[in-house]
Amino acid sequence: MNTPEIENWHAHVYFDAATRDAAWALRERIEQSLDIQMGRFHEKPVGPHPMFSYQVTVTNEQFTSVMSWLALNHGELIVFVHPNTGHDLEDHRDRAIWIGTSVPLKLDMFTNKKDA
Repeated sequence: MNTPEIENWHAHVYFDAATRDAAWALRERIEQSLDIQMGRFHEKPVGPHPMFSYQVTVTNEQFTSVMSWLALNHGELIVFVHPNTGHDLEDHRDRAIWIGTSVPLKLDMFTNKKDA
């Protein structure tokens, strides 16, 4: 079996209506502290993510420093991290890293998609 290569990583900061302001404040701190690509601020569940979220794209070179920063600064927010190898189901289900509490994902969206 060939081991897939990691193109980059996504870190998804999860929040809800009660933690929206904390999530926005963390986003601003990320933007001020890290040279990083930020995704949209979704105030609804999107894709396999069961909560509101925003995405942070992390290069392989940034991984250690960004994950360390998030581990120390996420507060009470949940951060879901996964590699991007082109195998979406496995990346989200089998290769995930959680900072804070984990929550079940909506993985059924990947079952109709070829992921071999």
